[in-house]
Amino acid sequence: MTTPNRPGFSLKTEKALREAMEQLFTGRPVRTDGKLTKQNLWREAGVSRATMNRATAVLVDWDNHVSQSSASKHDQAQAAQIARLRRQLRDNRHERQRLQDEVDAAATVIAALLAENAALRDQLAKRSAVVIPLDRGHAVRE
Repeated sequence: MTTPNRPGFSLKTEKALREAMEQLFTGRPVRTDGKLTKQNLWREAGVSRATMNRATAVLVDWDNHVSQSSASKHDQAQAAQIARLRRQLRDNRHERQRLQDEVDAAATVIAALLAENAALRDQLAKRSAVVIPLDRGHAVRE
């Protein structure tokens, strides 16, 4: 057990912090959800955050143990996966917006073509269906 290196820090507090570390590392938390966070450490130990922050030797041991624990590696892998999924979600949203813009442009073109088609049908319907024969006597001869 290391001794404290700052004034105002008792052996009783160090013992409480180390017991809390042990409870958290072994998955037997009493006062917290068991996540390996400093907030859970000081709460599990029943001390204030400021008191925990004065226990620098305990915090060094905490940081060393947490960085090497499988839970920390699992948390890091989860954080990386969450970051990857967030990037993928952002990219998917951009792609969806691009595709929606294409659909909107296509709908505009289709509406314009439908209007033009209707106008052409109206024009065709209004044309006379009567065939007027040409006078053969007035045909141009070469």
